[in-house]
Amino acid sequence: MHAWIDGHLLPDPTAPAVAVSDHGFTVGDGVFEAVKVVDGQPFALERHLQRLVRSAEGLGLPDVDLEAVRRGVAAVLSPERLPLGRLRITYTGGPAPLGSGRVDGRPTLVVVADELAPSPATTRVATVPWPRNERGALAGLKTTSYAENVVALAEARRRGATEAVFANVAGNLCEGTGSNVFYVVDGELRTPTLASGCLAGVTRGLVLEWCGGREVDEPVETVQRASEVFLVSTTRDVQAVSHWDDRELPAPGPVTREAARVWREREPELLGR
Repeated sequence: MHAWIDGHLLPDPTAPAVAVSDHGFTVGDGVFEAVKVVDGQPFALERHLQRLVRSAEGLGLPDVDLEAVRRGVAAVLSPERLPLGRLRITYTGGPAPLGSGRVDGRPTLVVVADELAPSPATTRVATVPWPRNERGALAGLKTTSYAENVVALAEARRRGATEAVFANVAGNLCEGTGSNVFYVVDGELRTPTLASGCLAGVTRGLVLEWCGGREVDEPVETVQRASEVFLVSTTRDVQAVSHWDDRELPAPGPVTREAARVWREREPELLGR
């Protein structure tokens, strides 16, 4: 693991480095991006940086210094060439008084690089009872306020699954804790719209560009009629779902296999970009 904080590469990435009063630490006032690294090169970095900017604006944080981020990325990737890895870019409100109120201080910028284990070819998902609020202040933003996801994922694992999936307040399918959902009904590939409150995943956007599919908001129960389902994310790429709650599914089905094939074929186009 290699870590860079506010312009400095840390000699020991496990040493204390962030102030205990940092607003990202105390109240989750921050945003982040997870970027896959393949053969030492970040994948779709510019798309991730665009989303980082949107999330920071949505949270009301100061403008992100993208050149500083790029310097941080170069610094953590230069010590070793990761065959498969992950970048974590975190941007917070910086030190502030304890409590929710912000001050006009300097934000904190952290970039970390570490190895990434390949994802399994298939996964099990569980629908959890807590809804995403598609009208909430943080809807669609990739913030560091992840406690809701922690609780949901723990419940999914208790039920033998490896990902939890949320409906939204309207009862429509939304997203996983760290993934977007694609499903096939009547031969048509579908995924929830961004109005559902789901994150505008970089992988989600690329699958829609490269493979097609219809964005539609439907009750979460619609997935029970799906002939196949797959999840997409930075760390999963295209991952077939073998079980949804107690229902077994083909994993992978033909649409999933084709999406995975196209992904493998086109992924090199965005390495280093």
